[in-house]
Amino acid sequence: MPELTYPEVGATRDGRLPAGYDHLRHRVRLPDGCFTVAADAVLGWRLHRAAGVVMRTDAPRAEAGVRVTPGLGVGPLRIWGPTEVVWTVAEPDRAGFGYGTLPGHPEIGEEAFLVLREGDAVVFEVTAFSRPARRWIRAVAPAARAVQHAYAWWLGRTLRRLCAGQ
Repeated sequence: MPELTYPEVGATRDGRLPAGYDHLRHRVRLPDGCFTVAADAVLGWRLHRAAGVVMRTDAPRAEAGVRVTPGLGVGPLRIWGPTEVVWTVAEPDRAGFGYGTLPGHPEIGEEAFLVLREGDAVVFEVTAFSRPARRWIRAVAPAARAVQHAYAWWLGRTLRRLCAGQ
Protein backbone atom coordinates (compact mmCIF):
# COMPACT_ATOMS: atom_id res chain seq x y z
CA MET A 1 0.00 0.00 0.00
CA PRO A 2 1.30 3.48 -0.81
CA GLU A 3 2.56 5.56 2.07
CA LEU A 4 1.58 9.13 2.93
CA THR A 5 3.79 11.65 1.13
CA TYR A 6 4.74 13.85 4.10
CA PRO A 7 6.15 13.24 7.61
CA GLU A 8 3.95 15.62 9.69
CA VAL A 9 0.95 13.27 9.82
CA GLY A 10 -1.86 14.57 12.01
CA ALA A 11 -0.65 18.17 12.28
CA THR A 12 -4.07 19.55 11.27
CA ARG A 13 -5.65 17.89 14.31
CA ASP A 14 -4.28 20.44 16.77
CA GLY A 15 -3.84 23.28 14.26
CA ARG A 16 -0.07 23.68 14.67
CA LEU A 17 0.85 23.67 11.01
CA PRO A 18 4.43 22.81 10.01
CA ALA A 19 6.87 25.20 8.36
CA GLY A 20 7.82 24.72 4.73
CA TYR A 21 4.25 24.55 3.45
CA ASP A 22 1.55 26.96 2.39
CA HIS A 23 -1.11 27.23 5.10
CA LEU A 24 -4.86 27.61 4.78
CA ARG A 25 -7.33 28.45 7.52
CA HIS A 26 -10.93 29.19 6.59
CA ARG A 27 -13.83 29.53 9.03
CA VAL A 28 -17.50 30.15 8.40
CA ARG A 29 -20.39 30.44 10.84
CA LEU A 30 -23.22 28.01 10.25
CA PRO A 31 -26.88 28.36 11.24
CA ASP A 32 -27.49 27.95 14.98
CA GLY A 33 -28.52 24.48 16.07
CA CYS A 34 -27.14 22.62 13.06
CA PHE A 35 -24.15 20.91 14.67
CA THR A 36 -25.46 17.34 14.26
CA VAL A 37 -26.54 17.85 10.64
CA ALA A 38 -23.24 19.52 9.76
CA ALA A 39 -21.15 16.86 11.53
CA ASP A 40 -22.98 14.06 9.71
CA ALA A 41 -22.53 15.85 6.37
CA VAL A 42 -18.78 16.19 6.92
CA LEU A 43 -18.12 12.72 8.30
CA GLY A 44 -20.39 10.97 5.77
CA TRP A 45 -18.93 12.63 2.61
CA ARG A 46 -22.28 14.40 1.95
CA LEU A 47 -20.68 17.86 2.15
CA HIS A 48 -18.07 17.13 -0.50
CA ARG A 49 -20.55 15.41 -2.81
CA ALA A 50 -23.06 18.26 -2.45
CA ALA A 51 -20.24 20.65 -3.39
CA GLY A 52 -19.78 18.77 -6.66
CA VAL A 53 -16.73 16.72 -5.70
CA VAL A 54 -16.63 13.10 -6.82
CA MET A 55 -15.58 11.05 -3.79
CA ARG A 56 -14.24 7.58 -4.55
CA THR A 57 -14.18 5.67 -1.29
CA ASP A 58 -15.13 2.24 -0.06
CA ALA A 59 -16.36 3.44 3.34
CA PRO A 60 -19.63 5.27 4.10
CA ARG A 61 -17.95 7.52 6.68
CA ALA A 62 -14.55 9.00 7.36
CA GLU A 63 -12.48 6.77 9.64
CA ALA A 64 -8.73 6.61 10.18
CA GLY A 65 -7.14 4.47 7.47
CA VAL A 66 -9.93 4.91 4.92
CA ARG A 67 -8.66 5.69 1.44
CA VAL A 68 -10.59 8.35 -0.45
CA THR A 69 -9.86 9.91 -3.82
CA PRO A 70 -11.60 13.23 -4.38
CA GLY A 71 -12.01 14.37 -7.96
CA LEU A 72 -12.27 18.08 -8.79
CA GLY A 73 -13.24 19.31 -12.24
CA VAL A 74 -15.29 17.94 -15.09
CA GLY A 75 -14.85 14.96 -17.39
CA PRO A 76 -11.32 14.60 -18.76
CA LEU A 77 -10.30 17.80 -16.94
CA ARG A 78 -11.05 16.22 -13.55
CA ILE A 79 -8.02 16.11 -11.24
CA TRP A 80 -7.88 13.16 -8.87
CA GLY A 81 -6.11 13.41 -5.53
CA PRO A 82 -5.55 10.13 -3.65
CA THR A 83 -5.69 10.58 0.13
CA GLU A 84 -6.00 8.63 3.35
CA VAL A 85 -7.97 9.68 6.41
CA VAL A 86 -5.35 10.13 9.15
CA TRP A 87 -7.63 11.15 12.01
CA THR A 88 -11.29 11.61 12.90
CA VAL A 89 -13.09 13.14 15.82
CA ALA A 90 -16.74 12.81 16.83
CA GLU A 91 -17.28 14.61 20.12
CA PRO A 92 -20.25 16.63 21.41
CA ASP A 93 -18.60 19.94 20.39
CA ARG A 94 -16.16 18.86 17.66
CA ALA A 95 -16.56 16.56 14.66
CA GLY A 96 -14.63 16.02 11.45
CA PHE A 97 -11.55 14.49 9.92
CA GLY A 98 -8.19 15.15 8.36
CA TYR A 99 -6.76 13.41 5.35
CA GLY A 100 -3.26 13.28 3.97
CA THR A 101 -1.89 12.97 0.48
CA LEU A 102 -0.78 9.73 -1.13
CA PRO A 103 1.45 9.26 -4.20
CA GLY A 104 -0.32 10.59 -7.30
CA HIS A 105 -1.85 13.59 -5.52
CA PRO A 106 -0.85 16.92 -7.12
CA GLU A 107 -0.03 18.33 -3.66
CA ILE A 108 1.88 17.12 -0.60
CA GLY A 109 0.24 17.74 2.78
CA GLU A 110 -2.89 17.43 4.84
CA GLU A 111 -6.35 18.99 4.97
CA ALA A 112 -8.93 18.93 7.77
CA PHE A 113 -12.66 19.59 7.81
CA LEU A 114 -14.16 20.31 11.25
CA VAL A 115 -17.50 21.35 12.66
CA LEU A 116 -17.19 23.09 16.02
CA ARG A 117 -19.71 24.16 18.62
CA GLU A 118 -18.40 27.37 20.22
CA GLY A 119 -20.91 28.49 22.82
CA ASP A 120 -24.14 29.04 20.89
CA ALA A 121 -22.34 29.28 17.55
CA VAL A 122 -21.69 26.45 15.09
CA VAL A 123 -18.59 26.93 12.94
CA PHE A 124 -17.13 25.04 10.00
CA GLU A 125 -13.35 25.16 9.67
CA VAL A 126 -11.01 24.04 6.91
CA THR A 127 -7.33 23.85 7.83
CA ALA A 128 -4.56 22.71 5.50
CA PHE A 129 -0.86 22.68 4.86
CA SER A 130 0.42 21.82 1.43
CA ARG A 131 3.01 22.35 -1.25
CA PRO A 132 3.16 21.29 -4.90
CA ALA A 133 4.12 17.68 -5.57
CA ARG A 134 4.72 18.10 -9.27
CA ARG A 135 6.66 20.51 -11.42
CA TRP A 136 3.60 21.64 -13.38
CA ILE A 137 1.80 22.47 -10.12
CA ARG A 138 4.82 24.54 -9.00
CA ALA A 139 4.56 26.45 -12.26
CA VAL A 140 0.97 27.42 -11.49
CA ALA A 141 1.30 27.63 -7.68
CA PRO A 142 -0.50 31.01 -7.29
CA ALA A 143 -3.48 29.69 -9.23
CA ALA A 144 -3.42 26.43 -7.25
CA ARG A 145 -3.52 28.43 -3.98
CA ALA A 146 -6.45 30.47 -5.27
CA VAL A 147 -8.30 27.25 -6.16
CA GLN A 148 -7.65 25.84 -2.68
CA HIS A 149 -9.03 28.98 -1.02
CA ALA A 150 -12.04 29.04 -3.35
CA TYR A 151 -12.66 25.37 -2.59
CA ALA A 152 -12.67 26.01 1.18
CA TRP A 153 -15.06 28.94 0.67
CA TRP A 154 -17.33 26.79 -1.54
CA LEU A 155 -17.42 23.99 1.05
CA GLY A 156 -18.45 26.49 3.72
CA ARG A 157 -21.20 27.89 1.54
CA THR A 158 -22.40 24.40 0.64
CA LEU A 159 -22.49 23.28 4.28
CA ARG A 160 -24.42 26.40 5.25
CA ARG A 161 -26.98 25.53 2.53
CA LEU A 162 -27.21 21.90 3.73
CA CYS A 163 -27.79 23.10 7.29
CA ALA A 164 -30.46 25.58 6.23
CA GLY A 165 -32.35 22.76 4.50
CA GLN A 166 -32.08 20.42 7.52
